[in-house]
Amino acid sequence: MSVLQKNNVTKLQSQYALEQEEKEKRASRRRPIVMIRFMLVSMILVALSSVFLYALHSQSADIEAKIEDKKKLEQQLGKLEKQQKRLEEEIKRLHDDDYIAELARKKYFLSKEGEIIFTVPEK
Repeated sequence: MSVLQKNNVTKLQSQYALEQEEKEKRASRRRPIVMIRFMLVSMILVALSSVFLYALHSQSADIEAKIEDKKKLEQQLGKLEKQQKRLEEEIKRLHDDDYIAELARKKYFLSKEGEIIFTVPEK
């Protein structure tokens, strides 16, 4: 017996058999269209998901950069607040006449009567 044998069977010419053959023809024509449609939708979904992932990645990078900037600015704010407190204390001390006299003696080498100023070199 050979593997490939032709069927010598006659087909029925009934209405049901004709309808089934027509269904098979329509289904065989529809399969490539369905596959093309499926591939097109899949490609669109892949493109959209890649766009969304890129946007998510770039936004997360921006957020990390802004968090780092915020930390630096908070440190700078702390330094500036300390400097402001120091300057406010300096302003309060400058209203005191004794402090002004002491400051003048240190910076401008002014002396009281009978006082001798000695300068010591700094190391």
